[in-house]
Amino acid sequence: MGGLREALLRVRDVLSGADYTVAGVRELLGPVAGGALARDEIVPALRATGGGSPLEVLTRLFWLQVPVEAAAVGGVDELVAAGLAEVSGGEARARLRVEPLEAVSGAGHAGYAVSDLTVRPGSGRVPAADHVVGAGGASGNLARLVVHSPVDNMLDLGTGCGVQAVHMAGRSPAGRVTATDVNPRALELAAMSFALSGMDGAELLRGSLLEPVRDRRFDLIVSNPPFVVAPSGGPRFTYRESGLPGDDFCRRLVQGAPEHLTDGGYCQLLANWLHVDGVPWEERVGSWVAGCDAWIVQRDVQDPAEYAELWLRDSCEAGTPEYRARYGAWLDHFEREGVTGIGFGWITLRRSERPAVRIEELRHAVEQPVGAYVADILDGLTKGAEFSTACGQTLGAAPGLVQEQIGPPGAEDPERIVLRQTGRLRRAAGVGTVEAALAGVCDGTMPLAPLLDAIAQLTGTDPAEVRAHADAVLPGLIADGFFG
Repeated sequence: MGGLREALLRVRDVLSGADYTVAGVRELLGPVAGGALARDEIVPALRATGGGSPLEVLTRLFWLQVPVEAAAVGGVDELVAAGLAEVSGGEARARLRVEPLEAVSGAGHAGYAVSDLTVRPGSGRVPAADHVVGAGGASGNLARLVVHSPVDNMLDLGTGCGVQAVHMAGRSPAGRVTATDVNPRALELAAMSFALSGMDGAELLRGSLLEPVRDRRFDLIVSNPPFVVAPSGGPRFTYRESGLPGDDFCRRLVQGAPEHLTDGGYCQLLANWLHVDGVPWEERVGSWVAGCDAWIVQRDVQDPAEYAELWLRDSCEAGTPEYRARYGAWLDHFEREGVTGIGFGWITLRRSERPAVRIEELRHAVEQPVGAYVADILDGLTKGAEFSTACGQTLGAAPGLVQEQIGPPGAEDPERIVLRQTGRLRRAAGVGTVEAALAGVCDGTMPLAPLLDAIAQLTGTDPAEVRAHADAVLPGLIADGFFG
């Protein structure tokens, strides 16, 4: 790897010299061509990259995956030596996809991901069984979910081309990174991603689930796992399917993670889970959790037909002779298993002695990146579970709350009061006069008891009733992030 690493370091200089970054490419393409490219349409991007500048040439070569004149490629010898491109008949072609990664904050360059060339719809090809995908919507979702606090010891389980490991190393430059995958080709490409991203000392291990790191503990485990629920018969594509039945891979990972976490350590992953006829999904997924605080969020649900169509499009099988047969096999499988839907979402675990668990559905847009405040969400679950007005606690209203009053125009008293979060999870809650009053005066410095007594006096209510009401409603509002 030594010679290859040196070649990749020279390539890194070529890429950075051309400003081959997400920000650079975004500015080059503009909103129209960039939007079309997000839909796998490259014609507008070809029109926007015809000027021959170093950035335009690299964008065509590695992002659009079209041949370019070899003489126009700066550092073409370095690209060939690193195995990223080949030259024939005066033309240079990409052998692998090299994609810049943007920092999760949206400000700055995180590194590069090296993956197999994208197989686009209409190409007449399907991915190879060991195909390694690049950065995409799922990997971006996970990167934005991962907690921001620096950690010393990190595991990227099922690393693929190494996207999550690159992001983690950027947040904790001094931390130790271990990356695992069952696919040896993925580990090879991840090593190239790490070199291009300037990462030193990352450990690469082959194996499934937590087997390669048995008897070890980590401050942070992240995983964009092969969560796709596919018909039985073994995985056709290792980047998305594990070969385990149903949602067993995600279940085993959630159940096995606690013994591999340090005290207070996090495990964060994307997951699919089955909706089985007669069993609430919250009950199924909640049964996986033990020994950790847990925040499990369902972001979407698809019926079996939608799900089959999604993943057949993903593998570019729509329109092929095998399409109907494969579609039917997915539907047969789900029918046999009593599957009524497939949920997609986030799972965040934090090793804890007194676990608090929340399982919910959030379909609306939330403030990104979630990782900037995910620790506060788990802290709120714990604080809400332990809250009592008898404990002499102070309470602070969350920043950015707004109050809405609903009722007929000119009415003396509103029919309904709503507190709404303008940031973070953007929740809304119907509240009473006690909670609304507290939201206006709680700043985290005054004990709660005298505030409640003052509200009782102003409203002419028995102080004991006000405290009993607060004990009943505040734990949920604290867990929801309205107070902290």
